[in-house]
Amino acid sequence: MHESWKPFLKSEFDKPYFKELSEFLHAEYETKTIFPKKSLVFSAFATNLNEVKVVILGQDPYHTPGAAEGLAFSVPPRQPIPPSLINIYKEIDDDIGKHANPTGSLRNWQKQGVLLLNTVLTVEAHKAGSHRGHGWEIFTTEVIKYLSETRPHLVFILWGRDARNKKPLIDGSKHLILESPHPSPLSAHAGFFGNHHFSKTNNFLKQIGLEPIVW
Repeated sequence: MHESWKPFLKSEFDKPYFKELSEFLHAEYETKTIFPKKSLVFSAFATNLNEVKVVILGQDPYHTPGAAEGLAFSVPPRQPIPPSLINIYKEIDDDIGKHANPTGSLRNWQKQGVLLLNTVLTVEAHKAGSHRGHGWEIFTTEVIKYLSETRPHLVFILWGRDARNKKPLIDGSKHLILESPHPSPLSAHAGFFGNHHFSKTNNFLKQIGLEPIVW
């Protein structure tokens, strides 16, 4: 993780809820197949806190082998592109022109200041949502509150119910909040397609004097 996050993360790691979460995760990793691997759980926090411009909230990690790498919606370069990400790329193409990513890895977004954060950071293999309700939601609530309070003029992109539930945590008077249904094939046609979140994000960034994201 980047040095800029360490004071905040240390304060969370010392809280009772996180100690309980850590005990749960230790037992899970010891007895089951959990994704992502331990070294990748906090990959999103490699983004310099002071350079974050956009926050994209996902749900929980991919639960199939080799797919989860600690960044919401992203998979390692040699992995097949998941259906939700295929739909994200389709919306980019329709919104602003051909997307720039040759693979399913979104690390180039991360390098530009996009925080790719799931609301739950771990999952048991082949069991979507299996680590909900064990403390991760408290942690990511604190992350969103901290970003809203300490950083100016961010874009928060909330896709799906889990992400949209975080909206009350965000100060809409200083941040741009964009929300829509999830890009999953089950919901993308209910309002994700045509949301124009990528052009809206870049227009906002340009208005406040920041470089737009190369999507």
